[in-house]
Amino acid sequence: MSATESAPVRSADVDLGHIGYKQELRRGVGTFASFAAGFSFVSILTTVFQLFGLGFLLGGASFFWSWPVVFAGQLCVALCFSELAGRWPVSGAIFQWSSRLAGVSWGFFTGWIMVIGQILTVAVAAIAMQAVLPAIWSGFQVVGGSSADPSILSATGAQNAVILGVLLLTITTLVNALGIRQMAAATSVGVAVEIVGVIVLVGVLFALSERGPSVVLHHTGWTGSGPYFFAWLASALMAAYVMVGFDSAGELAEETHAPRKTTPKTIIRALTTSGLGGGLLILAALMAAPSLTDGNLSSLGLSWVLTERLGGVLGRLLLCCVAVAVFACTLACQTSGARMMYSMSREGAFPFGKALGKVSPRTGAPIRASIVVGAGAVIALLVNINSTTIFTALSSICIAMLYIGYLGVTLPLLVVRIRHRNTDRFPAGVDEDGKPLFSMGRLGLAVTVLAVIYQVIMVVNLMWPRTEIYDLSPDGNWMLQYSAVLLVAAVLAVGAGYFGYKRLHRRIELVHVPHTHVPAEA
Repeated sequence: MSATESAPVRSADVDLGHIGYKQELRRGVGTFASFAAGFSFVSILTTVFQLFGLGFLLGGASFFWSWPVVFAGQLCVALCFSELAGRWPVSGAIFQWSSRLAGVSWGFFTGWIMVIGQILTVAVAAIAMQAVLPAIWSGFQVVGGSSADPSILSATGAQNAVILGVLLLTITTLVNALGIRQMAAATSVGVAVEIVGVIVLVGVLFALSERGPSVVLHHTGWTGSGPYFFAWLASALMAAYVMVGFDSAGELAEETHAPRKTTPKTIIRALTTSGLGGGLLILAALMAAPSLTDGNLSSLGLSWVLTERLGGVLGRLLLCCVAVAVFACTLACQTSGARMMYSMSREGAFPFGKALGKVSPRTGAPIRASIVVGAGAVIALLVNINSTTIFTALSSICIAMLYIGYLGVTLPLLVVRIRHRNTDRFPAGVDEDGKPLFSMGRLGLAVTVLAVIYQVIMVVNLMWPRTEIYDLSPDGNWMLQYSAVLLVAAVLAVGAGYFGYKRLHRRIELVHVPHTHVPAEA
């Protein structure tokens, strides 16, 4: 770390200049909005409502225990990210951090797979509306009419989910194009509504409990065969899908006031708040569900619990809070993906970089990147419009890709920590107030080891070719079953071809990255 980066910096714009960039994005994100960016990406109301039924179907009531395990692993990852967020508060955080830790080539492939994963995540977040809107009013079930099966695993439900998702993506793209202040305001309102909704929902469900907390000690509701441990591993998809995206605060670092001070804290707060709230929501739902064995909980999920236990009026009002959360989640996911694409593009490391690396002088936002991310998500939905595995397959694939992207940061971070294991800080620095940056000190090495081990296990678990996740066709289709492996391989192959072409023509410069590598004496 250079002396200039270790000195107190009062101006965020000057601070960005020390890293090597000109301030182009507008700083309109405060402390709560920064927290909201990470929390709304995680969005426990969105993601728990999406995948609760699947988690219960795969593992029964005791699938609950995948939640604390995933939370512990992701907390290790979040602590690592918080250290890096204060040192390098730059948009496209995962790409930027990996490039600075391991060099241009490693950073490119990490960023490449991350941005594709983010586009798929936007698509999956958008179709969450299918788990909510038809339960609020049957008229939202356009395909097949109000009497059609709204389950995302049915043909009518999957097709309707795509329609609702495309409409939502159109709205979020427009909001993103307006500028960061509008986006921050929308996500802040959405998060405020979501937090209130979670508190009310958890309290009401606990008050209406049908059974005690010991329900999570049994496999009630699991109808599978064979060793339960493997079913439990499959059910961990639910928790793994929920607890990602806390790094979004880092993606907005260039648009955040006092990012060295604010971003590390909000990354940890977003994950811990989501972990606590989501765990209580799952437990409360299992305790309050009218039945654990009639099949409704696995097919209709939390929406069924709400409408059955709270009645039509109150249940639908709380589902409206969920719909707001879905909107905020989709908006945050799209914003995060657009910043990653923008960050890579301005370095010449993404196709059509000259166009996508531009910031609108009117709104101070990368409008073109936002449109491309939205369009990419729409394409991902339309291609899968007739697939009943659109939800489970895309969910698992996109989260596996995000985990690989995260691993692209923690793995080289581990290498750097081992090289400098005799130092007590990595690397030194101060925030905008002149106070020491967030640091785990000597615990950093142990935490990073745990983070890497956890991520490797989860990548294998998420990409494992399970038929119940990737292929629900009656005759079986090996391409669907291995779709995660095949898609990741295809993404890497396309990235390798593009990177090789650009390298051959010396068009990838990444001029700022080589000068900010961690030096040997750090």
